[in-house]
Amino acid sequence: MGVLHYFRWAFFFTIFGLLLGTWLGWFYTNSFAGVGNFFFICMVLAILEISLSIDNSIVNARVLRHMEPVWQRRFLTWGIIIAVFGMRIIFPLTVIAFSARIDPFSALRLAIWQPHEYARIMMDAHVGISAFGATFLMMVGLKYFFDREKDVHWIHTIETLVHKFTFMQGIEVVLTLVLILIFAGLVGDSSKQTFLIAALYGLLIFLVVEGIGGLLDARQEQMDAIRYSGAGAFIYLEILDSSFSFDGVVGAFALSSNLFIIAIGLGIGAFYVRFITVMLVENQILSRYRYLEHGAFYTILILAFSMYMQTLAHVPEVIIGLISILFILAAFYSSINYNRKHPEKYMDTLEDK
Repeated sequence: MGVLHYFRWAFFFTIFGLLLGTWLGWFYTNSFAGVGNFFFICMVLAILEISLSIDNSIVNARVLRHMEPVWQRRFLTWGIIIAVFGMRIIFPLTVIAFSARIDPFSALRLAIWQPHEYARIMMDAHVGISAFGATFLMMVGLKYFFDREKDVHWIHTIETLVHKFTFMQGIEVVLTLVLILIFAGLVGDSSKQTFLIAALYGLLIFLVVEGIGGLLDARQEQMDAIRYSGAGAFIYLEILDSSFSFDGVVGAFALSSNLFIIAIGLGIGAFYVRFITVMLVENQILSRYRYLEHGAFYTILILAFSMYMQTLAHVPEVIIGLISILFILAAFYSSINYNRKHPEKYMDTLEDK
C-alpha cells in the first residue's frame, strides 16, 4: 500500500469539515462571499496546524514506536477525540468560562452569538496560555539535548557543548527558570503574576508527568509493566499534544473569531498530524533518517521561545511554521547525506524493517 492509505480518514474528515464550514458560512452570513471566506479560513487553519505540528508528529512517533499496539490504537482513537474536541472546543470554552467567570454553557452561548466578544476574552488570556505551553515545551526540548546517553549529534558545535554539561543534574530546570524570570521581568505589571503562575504550573506538570512516567516504567510484573508503561506514555503524549496546540488555538483567533470554524480548521490539521505519526512509526522513518528527531526538538525549542515572545508581542504563526519546516527539511537532508556516506548502516535499518 502507498502513502495515501495512511490518510484516508484524514481525507474523509477534510471533506466533512469543509462541508460543515461551508454551511456555517451560510448560517452566519447568509451570503456566498461569507461561505467562501469560511471555506478559505478552514483551509488556511488546517495548513497552519500541519506546518506547526510536523515536529509534534516526529516527537509523537519517537514515543509511540515503543508503545504496545493496543496503546497505539488508543492514541489514534481516544487521542484524536481529545485533540479535536478537547483542545479545539472544550479547552477554549473552559478558558472563557474561567476568565469571564461564567459557566461553560454561557461561554458556549457567547461563542455562538457573540463571537467577537468571545475572541476578545480568549486573546486576553493568551499570556497565561502561552507561558504554560512555552514552559512545558521548553522542558521537553532541553530534556532531549541534556541527555547524557545521547550520542548522536546533528549540529555538532552546539550539541557537543551541551553534552559537556549533562553531568549537572536538573540543568534544564535551571535554564527554564532563568527564562521564566527574564520574561516575567519583561511582561507588563498587570500580567506578571499570571505569567509566573502559569509558567510554574507548566514546569510542575512536566516534572509530575516525568515522575509518573519513571514510576510507571519501574520494574514490575511483565503484564503490569506493559499496561502501566502504555498508560504513562499515553498521558505524556496527550499533555505534549496539548502544549503544541496552545499557540495554534490562540493564534487562530487572528484569522477568525468563530469557535467552530477554528475547531474545524485546526481539527483537520490534527487528523493529518496523527496519521503522519503512524506513517513515521510503521515505516521506521526515525531509524532510517537519524537527524529527524534533532530537527524536531530544535523546532520545539524555537516554538517554546516564540510562545514566550508571544507574551510580549505578536509573532506571526506563518513565520514559526516556516522555520519549523525548514529545520525538519534540513534535518532530513542531513540524514540523507549521512546515509549516502554510510550505506551499510542505512541498509541495516532497511533489513530491520
